[in-house]
Amino acid sequence: QVQFVESGGGLVQPGESLTLSCAASGDLFKILTMGWYRQTPGNQRELVASIDIIYTTDYSHSVKGRFTISKDNDKNTLHLQMNSLKPEDTAVYYCNSAPDPVFPEWGQGTQVIVSS
Repeated sequence: QVQFVESGGGLVQPGESLTLSCAASGDLFKILTMGWYRQTPGNQRELVASIDIIYTTDYSHSVKGRFTISKDNDKNTLHLQMNSLKPEDTAVYYCNSAPDPVFPEWGQGTQVIVSS
């Protein structure tokens, strides 16, 4: 059973930065495209960034140019550098495979709050 542990969230002001991390229990990153998702109350999770096995990245329109996804295959970790944060980035952030989250067990997520 693959498990994900997300960390790095917090409360920041608009314009500030945060770096999120996701640790996976399995050796996934060499064989799967991985992604960061976010969810706000009452809404479904949305994919905001992904990185494939050859390090090709993709971003949703809402975060492109501000967020950077990266990974460390040897450490089975996924990162999301978030710059120029906006209040609308407030959400719980999760990781899973992408573009389809094939692992049914989501981590606890990490809360990001952007507020002045």
